[in-house]
Amino acid sequence: MQESWKFIIDSKSAVADEHIIRNLIKEHSREMGIFLSYYFKNEGAVVENVTSDEVKISIPGKGKVKVIFDLIHYNACLNINDQRKDQMKIDYLIENNKVILTGPYWPERGQDEI
Repeated sequence: MQESWKFIIDSKSAVADEHIIRNLIKEHSREMGIFLSYYFKNEGAVVENVTSDEVKISIPGKGKVKVIFDLIHYNACLNINDQRKDQMKIDYLIENNKVILTGPYWPERGQDEI
């Protein structure tokens, strides 16, 4: 499984990648939470309070960003309410007034043998 998400941005007029990515994550924290929650849906967890930690630029318009977030497990039936900090590295690509974020590749577990 590998998830990706696209965001429309204003033109990249002489603004550094780091500034664009940090602002994007700050302004779209809720959407980022939804995007990252796809990686934890099997655990029944959701992601909230996404912030950027560091941005590494490999070439202009392309690089990685490390995000920090709260991972929340909640199940009223099982009396579970757990919250912890977690982090994840995400690839970004800026092109044609869009930022494309691509999460890590997590192989899905196949069917167990009987």
